[in-house]
Amino acid sequence: MRVALVAGEASGDLLGAGLIAALRERFPGAQFAGIGGDAMRASGFDAWHDASELSLMGLSEVLSHLPRLLRLRRALRERVLAWKPDVFIGIDAPDFNLGVERWLKQRGVRTVHYVSPSVWAWRENRAAKIGDSADLVLCLFPMEPPIYARHGVDARFVGHPLADAMALEPDRAAARQVLDLAPDAPVLAVLPGSRLGEVARLGAVFLQAAGRVAKEIPDLHVVIPAATAGCRLALEQLLADPRLAIPRYRLIDGNARTAMVASDVVLLASGTATLEAMLAQRPMVVGYRIAPVTHAIVKGLGMLKVEDYALPNVLAGERIVPELMQADCTPDRLADAVLRWFRDPQATARLQPRFRAIHAGLRRYASAQAARAVAELLGDGNPPSIG
Repeated sequence: MRVALVAGEASGDLLGAGLIAALRERFPGAQFAGIGGDAMRASGFDAWHDASELSLMGLSEVLSHLPRLLRLRRALRERVLAWKPDVFIGIDAPDFNLGVERWLKQRGVRTVHYVSPSVWAWRENRAAKIGDSADLVLCLFPMEPPIYARHGVDARFVGHPLADAMALEPDRAAARQVLDLAPDAPVLAVLPGSRLGEVARLGAVFLQAAGRVAKEIPDLHVVIPAATAGCRLALEQLLADPRLAIPRYRLIDGNARTAMVASDVVLLASGTATLEAMLAQRPMVVGYRIAPVTHAIVKGLGMLKVEDYALPNVLAGERIVPELMQADCTPDRLADAVLRWFRDPQATARLQPRFRAIHAGLRRYASAQAARAVAELLGDGNPPSIG
């Protein structure tokens, strides 16, 4: 058994490692090769290229690397075809992987795309095009397979690995101990994004909002996780502004999940982090801004299909946490929404059972479910071997 995989960033590398381990249980002699990172290598994966070669953010960065990426894609698909895999699995990175999948599928290789693009939010017609590339789509969220079904595409809900990794009952006391926070201190976690562009757009707005909250809650502790060294530098520069007036703050490297679990309220950018905050069972305020021209084009062309973007709201089927987007994403409005959570503990108490129920629904042991779906595609639905 030969399985080719391509993962393009840290989250995909972790998904790939889990999938390789689960597939190896079913196919003990299988070989795994392609593009991946350290976690996949540790699972016995032969990395022809490192995942970092695909980890690009922003249009200008992608454009500057485009010739290299096109050469890499051409060389990779030829090498995969010559290796004669039983299946090719592209993990996320749709701009790179879907083209490879389509080319290989046209030449008789079975293909899988793991992690659906957000077809539930915008450009649903992409589902049909993804079906042209992938024989099977492995989805992390339950609302995704019905969309693909409308376009005749085989898609399976396998659950979300974050739901598997995070405890159903988060240990808030332990998280506070790790961060050296007093058990009874009011704590606000502030996460303006994991990319430099997000920090540039949202950092000042979020920190100004935190300063306004601190004026109303004098003993407030603000914890600010920095996703990367570059994000830390950008946040340090913003925090140097004396007008922010946040008397008690701590800028930490990584540890975003610990910061969320330890907090009373989370102020964060829209994205996967909102799912993590929900699994931490913390009330949150979600803010986001994109370039006004981009927003106007997307709205004007009718590409957006939803009013709510934050994953907790999408999964709940209604708005259960506040979202403040574009012009609504201001320091005053963000601060007011954060203060409402601090001032109404009953609202938090009502929210937590909703979050637990969604968590339980996503907790499907995603790697094992994904391996089962791949095995069925390959015509082997047998349970994993024992011993």
